[in-house]
Amino acid sequence: MALGGMFRNAAAIYLHLVGPFRGKKSGASLARCLHQTLVMTKQLQARRLNGIDHNPWVEFVKLASEADVVNLGQGFPDFAPPDFAVEAFQHAVSGDFMLNQYTKAFGYPPLTKILASFFGKLLGQDMDPLKNVLVTVGAYGALFTAFQALVDEGDEVIIIEPFFDCYEPMTLMAGGRPVFVSLKLVFSRAELELVASLCQQHDVVCITDEVYQWLVYDGCQHVSIATLPGMWERTLTIGSAGKTFSATGWKVGWVLGPESLLKHLRTVHQNSIFHCPTQAQAAVAQSFEREQLHFGQPSSYFVQLPQAIQRCRDHMIQSLKSVGLRPVIPQGSYFLITDISEFKSKMPNLPGAADEPYDRRFVKWMIKNKGLMAIPVSIFYSVPHQKLFDHYIRFCFMKDESTLQAMDKKLQKWKDDLRP
Repeated sequence: MALGGMFRNAAAIYLHLVGPFRGKKSGASLARCLHQTLVMTKQLQARRLNGIDHNPWVEFVKLASEADVVNLGQGFPDFAPPDFAVEAFQHAVSGDFMLNQYTKAFGYPPLTKILASFFGKLLGQDMDPLKNVLVTVGAYGALFTAFQALVDEGDEVIIIEPFFDCYEPMTLMAGGRPVFVSLKLVFSRAELELVASLCQQHDVVCITDEVYQWLVYDGCQHVSIATLPGMWERTLTIGSAGKTFSATGWKVGWVLGPESLLKHLRTVHQNSIFHCPTQAQAAVAQSFEREQLHFGQPSSYFVQLPQAIQRCRDHMIQSLKSVGLRPVIPQGSYFLITDISEFKSKMPNLPGAADEPYDRRFVKWMIKNKGLMAIPVSIFYSVPHQKLFDHYIRFCFMKDESTLQAMDKKLQKWKDDLRP
């Protein structure tokens, strides 16, 4: 319909220009006038896309694919999900044929029910599956829906950096104004309590991205800010089945929160994607039902997974140290950040644009010369702060043993090259 209108307008412009030149040799003049008229019309893309069209991921992933590179940049497991989750998906595909059809717009009922039950206990809330849960296309979809529903033109959105790189463009697309606060240390409970008190003092809504809540190490415990006094009524808690069950391609996410906030997200949801794939939701529901039975026991995937991944983390830390990289030991997630200050001192003039942050030039050098891909940490910072944090790169340790061994070979060659 919109395209039809655009074509009709173009036709009207064409007829308007052709009229005076009918029967004359006027091709050049017509082309000139048509060009000038079209140039004066509105830009094709919406203003909300201005300045957010470039995505650094595209560039680095392309570089990694062009050579014999061990990809330790992107955050995805290169191993299978747990057997029970795969079997649940297979059953969803081959079992009840009605799972090939639409389900409830805001979530497959068995999934919203188990999410309300499972997370209700964790968050200390009596959650209603119909009022306090919204199923989305991944946590990414949950974030976008939340920003579109709650951020109004001119609203300030406080973003703690380093941040997941979609937060800023999602804020801008909603008409908001990003305000960046740099994180100096890992959050403690006391710091979370301070954030909670500020949210209440200034009547601020908190959107919390908790996709890595099961991946915590060294005996640390995840604390949801929604569990702190006075925060449930002003917090949206976002989760991801992809991160929870090591199946990022399933793209099932959710938002948990009070009805007063979620009703606005449902308005966005029903007028955008409307519905998420039924079979993936059914598989996630069955996987959570299994985990609820095993919760806290040695047989629980949420117990087993962080134990296995901590070993991967420790393996990577020791390997990276062998070539002079200085890992910062993380207490959670898929990733560790490595300090490259010494390399910046020894190799300050790596190829690249004069204004390109050093970590981006270093990663490109490392991909080309060492066959290892990481992600420059500066992409997770606002533009004014990027130069202050351009001496860190990020590696993903959520990888199979074979990938870590391939990394070891690359690092051993690097180590041999360092010998005089």
